[in-house]
Amino acid sequence: MLRSGNDYLRSLQDGRQIFVGSRLVEDVTTDPAFAASARSFARLFDLKRDPEHASTLSFEENGERHSFYYLRPRNTEDLRFRMNGHKIWADASHGLFGRSPDHVGSFITGMTCRPEVFDVPGHGFKDRLLAYYEYIRDNDLYVCYATHPPQGARNYSSDSKTSFFESPALHVASTDADGITVHGMKTLATGGAFCDEIWIGNLTPLAPDRTREAVTCAIPANTPGLTLWSRRPSAQAAASAFDNPLSSRFDESDCMLVCENVKVPWSRVFTIGNVELSRAIYMETGGHYFGNHQSNIRFWSKLQLIIGLANKIAASAGVRGIPAVQDTLGRLAAMEATIAGLVHGQIAAHGRLGDGHVVVNQRIMYAALSWCQENYGQICATVRELMGGVIFQMPADVSILHDDALNDTFQAYWSTDKETALDRMKLYKLAWDLLASEFGARHVQYENFYAGPPFLVRAHSMREAPWTAFDDKIERLMATYGTGDALPMAAE
Repeated sequence: MLRSGNDYLRSLQDGRQIFVGSRLVEDVTTDPAFAASARSFARLFDLKRDPEHASTLSFEENGERHSFYYLRPRNTEDLRFRMNGHKIWADASHGLFGRSPDHVGSFITGMTCRPEVFDVPGHGFKDRLLAYYEYIRDNDLYVCYATHPPQGARNYSSDSKTSFFESPALHVASTDADGITVHGMKTLATGGAFCDEIWIGNLTPLAPDRTREAVTCAIPANTPGLTLWSRRPSAQAAASAFDNPLSSRFDESDCMLVCENVKVPWSRVFTIGNVELSRAIYMETGGHYFGNHQSNIRFWSKLQLIIGLANKIAASAGVRGIPAVQDTLGRLAAMEATIAGLVHGQIAAHGRLGDGHVVVNQRIMYAALSWCQENYGQICATVRELMGGVIFQMPADVSILHDDALNDTFQAYWSTDKETALDRMKLYKLAWDLLASEFGARHVQYENFYAGPPFLVRAHSMREAPWTAFDDKIERLMATYGTGDALPMAAE
C-alpha cells in the first residue's frame, strides 16, 4: 500500500507528546512550528503515488505496490532502482531532510537481507524482524530512530550499587510475560515529530557491562509514556516562506526521546541483553550500508542546490567572468562530480550479502560519508564568500513589496540590468537561509555529525580497508631488491 499525503497527515493526529520548551504541541499538522514541514513530508508520499513516478518510486510484489526503499536488492538493476528513488526524493526536499522515511526504512530493509544475524536460539528475533519489516512496508510507515545514549550520561554499570534508574540512558527496567518496560532517554530522534514509529537501538558501542541498555525495539510515536523534547523549530522564527524559504518548510526537527516506564510487547523487541548483538545487527547485515548510501545521495542533492546557488550568485553579482571566480565554481563543480562518482561507484563495485542479496560497496560508502563531513563546512564558507555583503543590502522582509511607494523605490534602486529587485531579493534570502541562518548553522553541525563523530566514521574506513593487500603490495616491492643491490649503481 502506498499512503497518500492526506492519509499520512491524518496519521500524525494521534496524540503524540511533543514539547517545545514547556509548550505541549497539540497537533503537528496545524501547529505553526511544524505544519509547513509536515506538509513537505506529505508531498513526498504524494510523489510516490504520482503516475509519472509509478515505476521509479515504488515496486510491485505479490500484487501490492511498496515504496522503493523496501526493495531487497538482488542485482545491479535493483541497486540502481533504489539509488534513483533516493535521488528523486532527495531532490524533492533539496537534500534537507536527512532522516526522510527512506533512511531508517533502508536500515531495516538492509537488516532483512541477512536476518540470520538476529537468529539467537530460543528468542525469535529473526521472525520478529521479518514480521516488522512486512508491517512497515505494507502500511507504508515512516520510521525514525534514536540509537545513541545522551551525551554526558552518568556511567552506571548494571551491577552498580547506585540505583540504575538514576542513569538517564534508556534501559530495560523490567520484563514480564507480555514484554519489556524501558525507561530513560535516547538521542537523537531526528524526524520524531513527523514519524509513525521510532526504532530504539545502539549504533554507539556499549561497554560490556551495560547489558540493560543493550535493547533494540520499535514503538509507535504515540506510545503512552513516550515524550519528544524538540529543539527550537526553525519555522518558529521564520517570518514567511518568502523571507525563509527553506527553514519555514524543510525543518525535519530534532528531538530527545524520553521514555517513562514505556511498555513494549515482545513482538517488537529485536535484541535484548546482548551488547555485541545490539550493534552487530547494523554492521553485519546490510542495515548500516543501505541507510548511509541514502545519506550519500541526499548530500549529493543538497550539494547540487548549493552549487546552483553559487553560480546564480556569481552571475547576479556580475563576477562570473572573473578568473578567480571561475576557478571557485570549477572547484565546486568538481566536488559535485566527486560525490556523484562515489554514489555510482558503490553500485558498480557492489558486493554479495547472502541468500542472493547484494549490497552497496561499503568502503566507498564510508569514504563518501567521510568526504561529506570534511568538506561541507568549507563548501558553505566558499559560497558565503561569493555572496559577500549583498545580503545586508536587502530590505528586512517582504513587507517592503506591499507598500506602493516603497516598492517603487526598491524596484528603481535595487534592480540591475539583468535582474529585477524582487529576483535579487529572493535569491539572497534563499542563500542566507541555507548558508548563514540558524537553520543553515544547524545543517553545518548536522552534516559534521550526521553519521557520528568524524573520527568514528574514519574508524569504519579503517575497519573496511584491505590492509593485507596493502601490506602485500609493499612486500612484493621490497622483494625486488636485496643486499646484493647495496652498491651504488654504475653510471650508464
